[in-house]
Amino acid sequence: MDLGIKDRVALVTGASQGIGFGIARALAAEGARVALASRSRERIDTAAAELGGVGFVYDSSDLDAAAGLVADVEATLGPIEILVTNTGGPPPDSDSLGFTREQWEAAHRSLVLAPISLIERVAPGMRERGFGRVLNVASSAAREPIATLMLSNAHRPGILGAFKTLARQMAADGVTVNTILPGLIATDRLIQTLGSEEMAERAAAEQVPAGRLGTIDELGAVAAFFCSEAASYVTGTALLVDGGITHGIW
Repeated sequence: MDLGIKDRVALVTGASQGIGFGIARALAAEGARVALASRSRERIDTAAAELGGVGFVYDSSDLDAAAGLVADVEATLGPIEILVTNTGGPPPDSDSLGFTREQWEAAHRSLVLAPISLIERVAPGMRERGFGRVLNVASSAAREPIATLMLSNAHRPGILGAFKTLARQMAADGVTVNTILPGLIATDRLIQTLGSEEMAERAAAEQVPAGRLGTIDELGAVAAFFCSEAASYVTGTALLVDGGITHGIW
């Protein structure tokens, strides 16, 4: 199936590894011209070289850096037509009231304000050109709270509300705004959070109806569809990619 994104310019943040890298790889495989962004120059250049993309240094905690990133990408590759906002999740803690005010503020900045800062800068051009795909990577915790992820539980539903609002405002201009909600995906961060690769695989075998961890390529395939021309009538949606682990209907 031709997704219709060959030669379109895509920016993926948090793309040096894990989920962001999987999404960037899926878009590159479809012929998109991919800009990969991450805090580490060394890691992002390595990832970009592997995919045939271009690496950019960007720290999502610095909200003022969004303007410079967009300007640099567009000067190098052209107008951004696909934006994937992806950031690592806040730290876990079994004590839901054990987070500092600084941690609360950092989580809000990373999970809510950082995506909006980028969207503010690319959306006008997308709307003017009549095509745009905006995709946020959140977490299944936005739909069903996870006991140790208080900061994600509190902030990720907020960005779902913001995306729903934006989707309604931009749909008539050919711009879609969607979210994917990963469950237990095999990434270094998940393995570190759960203690080891063996413990992560055991948790998936016990908790996930599919009986295993998901892969970044499986998530990337879903993301690529959301970014495609074929998905032009899909907007304001948050889709679980979790192997069936979420219990709720909605």
